[in-house]
Amino acid sequence: MFFPKYIRNHNGYLLAAWVLLGGLTLLRLVLAGTFNLLPDEAYYWQWSRYLSWGYHDHPPMVAWAIGLATWLAGNSEAAVRLPAVLSLAGVSAYGIVIARRWYGPRAAWYTAVLSQSVLLFNVGALIVTPDSFQALAWAGAAYHLACSYETGRPSQWLLTGLWFGIGMLSKLSMALFPPLALAAGLTTTDFRRRLKSIWPHMGFGAGLLIWTPFLVWNAEHGWRAIRHVGYQGGLTATGAFHLQYLGDYLLSQVALLSPLVFGCLVAAWWGVLRCGRPSESAVSRLLLLTSLPVFLVFALLSLHTRVEGNWPGYGYLTGCVLTGAFFANRHAVMTTVSRLWQITLISSWLVSAVVLIQVAWPVFPLDPQLDRTVMETAGWPQLAHKAAQLKTQLPVPQKSFIFALRYQEASELAYYCPGRPRTLAINRGRRPNAYDYWWQDDALLDQDAVGVAGNPDERRHLQAFFQRVDPPIRLDIHKRAVWPAAEGQHKAIKTYYLYKAYGYKGGHRWRPENADDIRG
Repeated sequence: MFFPKYIRNHNGYLLAAWVLLGGLTLLRLVLAGTFNLLPDEAYYWQWSRYLSWGYHDHPPMVAWAIGLATWLAGNSEAAVRLPAVLSLAGVSAYGIVIARRWYGPRAAWYTAVLSQSVLLFNVGALIVTPDSFQALAWAGAAYHLACSYETGRPSQWLLTGLWFGIGMLSKLSMALFPPLALAAGLTTTDFRRRLKSIWPHMGFGAGLLIWTPFLVWNAEHGWRAIRHVGYQGGLTATGAFHLQYLGDYLLSQVALLSPLVFGCLVAAWWGVLRCGRPSESAVSRLLLLTSLPVFLVFALLSLHTRVEGNWPGYGYLTGCVLTGAFFANRHAVMTTVSRLWQITLISSWLVSAVVLIQVAWPVFPLDPQLDRTVMETAGWPQLAHKAAQLKTQLPVPQKSFIFALRYQEASELAYYCPGRPRTLAINRGRRPNAYDYWWQDDALLDQDAVGVAGNPDERRHLQAFFQRVDPPIRLDIHKRAVWPAAEGQHKAIKTYYLYKAYGYKGGHRWRPENADDIRG
């Protein structure tokens, strides 16, 4: 047990779990406003300005949540990230409830301490992405599914379907949930009889109904979001096996969970597979089937294409519950297990603390090229204000616009430019994204603009879109100084080039380079 002398009874375990979750949620609310938006966060914030039933990259839940949060709390970084903070708090809350109901208060405490320590969850609670909402939906659906199989109540089946529908509106990999839920029922004697009822079908049918508007949007837009997911999933990748991708995938999971947490999770999975522990409850098998197969599916996918480390993250909450219960039931009789648990938690907390401190206040002297958060957050206000300043120097500033050659910079400019103007991403020759839907060329023809690019050689490329383009203006971006004495001492960590362009000719939308491109 972690810090055993401070917890004396079962009620103390549960109270401690809720206090820990509440305190860390408040801390994250503070941290959420201490650093600039990452490019993808700014991109999703842009979505919230163009509310729709779907977007090129993902379903709409992240845009709806950011739109609601910023409508209520304003357009601050903390408000943009508020949905992520609350979603991951909900994920851990469901973990505590699952552990308390089926494994007892001590397991609830173990689950709380573990889930709050994991780097993947801590990062997911501070950076708003579709994964945050999918993780909440997965946790909610898993809890109500267990209740459904245990009690057979129609309301529980409908709540399971509701969370499934919300998950499908968050990220399409939520589609893994129904087959895994069915497998949990078919492979467990106590659960199998529940599948004879009409209510499981009604629940999941309701979830599909919730998802239907996104499906309609896709049909109206040439199935672009479905095509995008297929492209990311490697449908166009050549070759059958890429073992180097599997290695990258496994290393990313070990890094995001921490090596010891990952090892404990594997031990818990093996414990259920081998003998049904941490208890003989059929819920253990359900938790196994809603966590291990997610990890394995993406491991198999990594044999064909590159898999991002965060993709299987939503399945780890039920794995954390299983791990917490596994070690809670063994603590009293195995001193070695208790020591391993303590070391695991301490190492996990330390890793998360170091990363979060560096995100909010980059105090450690790391090479910027190795510090992704610093690279992705530094300098956006300076770049945006420089672009806005140059725009005032154009012949007719009020009839000019700001653009970038990538959606990342276009979104950051939209957020940090004074007045938060609409911006354009020139996608032709790049990659398709949601900007293809937001602008009609006719609205911009013959206008002047200020654009941002990452290198000084884009002038010739831009001449395909403008009648005239001036030479680039260089802007160096420096790491944010934490200590006053360090102000101005850092070398530039990245450089942007700003172009004044005149007489827009159109053609910003992405076009496939060949007819076989699935995204087209």
